[in-house]
Amino acid sequence: MRVLLVHPFCPLEELPSPPLSIGYVAAALERAAIEVKVLDLAVEPYSFDRFEKLLREYDPSIVGATAVTMTFNEAIKVVIDAKTIAPEITTVMGGPHVSFCAEESMRQYPELDVVVIGEGDNTIVEVARAREYGKDFNGIAGIVYRDGSDIRRGEERPPSIDVNTLPFPARHLLPLSKYRALGAPITMTTSRGCPFQCIFCVGRKMVGSKVRYRNAQSVVDEFQYLNGLGFPQINIVDDLFTSKKEHCITICDEIMARGIKAKWTSFARAGTVSLEVLEKMKQAGCYAVSFGFESSDPEILRKAKKGITVKQMVEAVEMCVEVGLIPHGSFVLGLPGETPETMRRTIEFGDILDEMGAMVGCHLLAPFPGTQVREKSEEYGLEILTDDWSQYTANRAVVQTATAKKAMFDEYAIEVEQKVQKQYVEIKKRLDAGIASDEDRDRYAALERMGFFYRLMMNRALEQYGCWTNGQIFSTEGVLRTMADRIADSVSCSKERAYELLGYSIEKGILKYRIDGDKTLWEWATTFPGRNLSP
Repeated sequence: MRVLLVHPFCPLEELPSPPLSIGYVAAALERAAIEVKVLDLAVEPYSFDRFEKLLREYDPSIVGATAVTMTFNEAIKVVIDAKTIAPEITTVMGGPHVSFCAEESMRQYPELDVVVIGEGDNTIVEVARAREYGKDFNGIAGIVYRDGSDIRRGEERPPSIDVNTLPFPARHLLPLSKYRALGAPITMTTSRGCPFQCIFCVGRKMVGSKVRYRNAQSVVDEFQYLNGLGFPQINIVDDLFTSKKEHCITICDEIMARGIKAKWTSFARAGTVSLEVLEKMKQAGCYAVSFGFESSDPEILRKAKKGITVKQMVEAVEMCVEVGLIPHGSFVLGLPGETPETMRRTIEFGDILDEMGAMVGCHLLAPFPGTQVREKSEEYGLEILTDDWSQYTANRAVVQTATAKKAMFDEYAIEVEQKVQKQYVEIKKRLDAGIASDEDRDRYAALERMGFFYRLMMNRALEQYGCWTNGQIFSTEGVLRTMADRIADSVSCSKERAYELLGYSIEKGILKYRIDGDKTLWEWATTFPGRNLSP
């Protein structure tokens, strides 16, 4: 019994990190003694021919994909191809998008056999067992499935998994070296659940309103393990890490008791943080906290059921700055009641927070399936402009209000993008003039490395040029120079800069090479050859 899990492509601009949901599902399958492999298309280019070769060689019984709304089109393409190559394969999809439009997706795409609703850790194992023993899917809770020409929905499976019984995500199955090459953070959770009811979010529906907390010892076991993997930072991505003061403080105390020195971040909510909690987080190595502020307009906040005030936003930023944490504030433009005036005031409020020491970003509303803002769009006075899911990036308008139109939102988004691009142009000018600061050099070098390694991945330069007959080249410098010469054009880089970045990759354990007889072979480093950790 074999399962192939697919993480679909997403643009580099979305700053992908090692997929946590895939890791949890893979770990659940492994614990059930089901063989599993991961195909991560965020860091590997997709081609039908290579996918066909993989399916023929690995011969999985199930191909499963996960998707958010933005990546659904990419994920369903792989599902369609899987059925084209091997019609006997059972195709499964999970994630927040299909959880809330399962029947619609299955009617549109007959290649999709099963949709897993909500938390899939236990459900996917039951689906795999049914497939293994030739049983139908009748009686499995938490799925929508194809039964001949019919589409059936199983009983609801409430979010009730005891999070302390879950194995750690199977990160040893993920191409972690590639994510490290991009400078991505690595993520983890300490709880599941969200008690709040924001109308633009599906978190509560996916993982329930009751917050289920992991044991602090287990959390810090995982945290300590991640800290040894060479990532620049750890992101705690709970919907609300600060929802329970005691949980947050206990974890911080345990991190400090073990002497773990790690750079990490978390999400929080204005109104749930205090100086005591923030100081403790800072002492434990946290350097930044992200808040969803959404709007500066009280009426929009009320309609969005956000449950916070502008005063609480300001206080959260002030407290973070006081204890030495970087506050990140996120706003959503285009919520119900948005007007040109409310949008202007929110942007100006963001500028004020920026002057106070916050890092601020504004995104455009994307009415995802399952959200109240989509289900009650007419009631909220919103016009949804498209159901092309690939456009649901929050970077271009897919919704407008009576007075705040698409063109206005897009103009703002483009202006922000151009501002960011201009910043890097100015940094490059300072570098060329020899007047750049250390911060300038670090930012530009990180961006350059990201581009180099991303092109190395997506152009398959390592696979194409990373093997040759040695001749007389055996020294480290000779191997690096030869590889740099071979890949420079493919990665749009000078040979000298390619040589430097290859040296960096060896030093950081991102790439490695070996001499096998008369051949030199390059490959991505397998940083994690051992078995998965378990709590």
